[in-house]
Amino acid sequence: MVEAAATRSLSSGYRPQMLEFRVLGPLEVVSGGETVSLGGPRQRAVLAILLLNVNRVVSVERLADDLYAGEPPVTAVTQVQRQVSELRKLLGGAAIETRTPGYLVHVEPGAFDLDRFERLTADAARALEQADPATAARLYREALAVWRGAPLADVAYEPFAQTSVARLEELRLAATEQRVAAELQLGHHLQLLPELETLVSDHPLRERLRGHLMLALYRSGRQAEALAVYSRGRETLVDELGIEPGPALRALERSILRQDGSLDDPTAAATAPDSRSVLVVAPGPAVPADLLELARLFGRDTIAARLLADERELGLLEPLSKVDRVRTAAFVSTEPAEDVVRLAVAHDVELVLLAAPPGLAEEAGLPAELHSIFDRSPADLGLLVGEIADGGDGVCVPFGGGEHDWAALEVAARIALGAGSSLRLVGTRADAGRRDASRLLADASLAVQQVAGIEAAPELAEPTEDGLVEAVETAALVVVGVAPRWRRVGIGDARRALVARARPPVLLVHQGLRPGGLAPREARTRFTWTIGA
Repeated sequence: MVEAAATRSLSSGYRPQMLEFRVLGPLEVVSGGETVSLGGPRQRAVLAILLLNVNRVVSVERLADDLYAGEPPVTAVTQVQRQVSELRKLLGGAAIETRTPGYLVHVEPGAFDLDRFERLTADAARALEQADPATAARLYREALAVWRGAPLADVAYEPFAQTSVARLEELRLAATEQRVAAELQLGHHLQLLPELETLVSDHPLRERLRGHLMLALYRSGRQAEALAVYSRGRETLVDELGIEPGPALRALERSILRQDGSLDDPTAAATAPDSRSVLVVAPGPAVPADLLELARLFGRDTIAARLLADERELGLLEPLSKVDRVRTAAFVSTEPAEDVVRLAVAHDVELVLLAAPPGLAEEAGLPAELHSIFDRSPADLGLLVGEIADGGDGVCVPFGGGEHDWAALEVAARIALGAGSSLRLVGTRADAGRRDASRLLADASLAVQQVAGIEAAPELAEPTEDGLVEAVETAALVVVGVAPRWRRVGIGDARRALVARARPPVLLVHQGLRPGGLAPREARTRFTWTIGA
């Protein structure tokens, strides 16, 4: 009798045009969009055995042997015949054909999820061979979307299913590896990192997955972490299997160590920098005008995101639609740091601008939410302290040569260009037997002229907090990188002095995971304003 519910049995008088069979998840049969209500474990096991040999004859003896784990009772053949008879009542007599020496299940083309998966992955592999990673990635995603969970999840405990389940899981994992390879060719390394970290944790012996993670980390500016992933993988292989990593993984490690250009993002040259945006984040309905002004001077389209603590704040939003080149978004956020990183990744953001949290001048450490953003944001992050006002002499960058200083210089150069103002680089005078920073400032000035087209005037100051504060006094804006050891010392003593005592507003910059355009790879010289800065 046909039931009206979402699952039903098919009477012998009901003949659907096509049955769909699914093994990539719990065993299912679907007719007309409704799931057929199958019988008990033995019946489902018989159907699973037939589907694993789809369109091929399976002997009665093999069915009996698989059904009873190699120890069939005297009545095994009769039991198999009875289960097949019951399946025919559910699925229709034509679904299972009797053919000597056993049975064959008929499946129409496109009506078996495993068949669809294999066809899609074959097409995707051909697309990769034809140097079409976009098509390959799309097809692999479609193939993996066919899966509903662990294969044959409801009969996976049966001995007959063990080998087949392992084979299917291997097909799924291989397709995932191929899809990730295609996505890496498309420059999606930042988006892939969370997934790859989980995959490597779940499959620590899969060297190809580990290689994908290493490459994604390297392209995200995290070379040391990429090498650490290799080291942990080698330890696991040696400890558990007594073997060294394979040639491909060893070659990848060597390429990372020498910063081989072949590892670079193949899409980087084709990505127009001007297509990226500045993300202004406001923790509430009002967007600070100073942050919008900095975004405008930076010369990129702006996304103004208001992260609200309460849905009632949605009714208090200030209109920004009339501000030129600004797109707006507002939503309730329970995890602001997560949402900042998500927006920066999803919208190809070059710079994130936030109002600095209070207490930076007093505290040695940084709030936990800033740690989270610093660790995972692909974009540079700027924290504004103070208010932008008219007056002052251009943009000033205290420069010590650290990675965040280079990011600060690049941000400052774009702001100075947008404002039509001068750009100054402040370094340390000679002190305690070490040379001054004039050579470093010259290198930085040449780099910023090449990349941003603006000259940076050098200036030397006393290597003390007082000397730094005095040197920036006449500036309209100070842009400075956070301390290299920010995890331990927060923004750094010298930066705290600027925040607490400098007259101009201060923009503190942290370099994102995406490599910047200025810092030369060979740069090693570093200057600090104070011990521990």
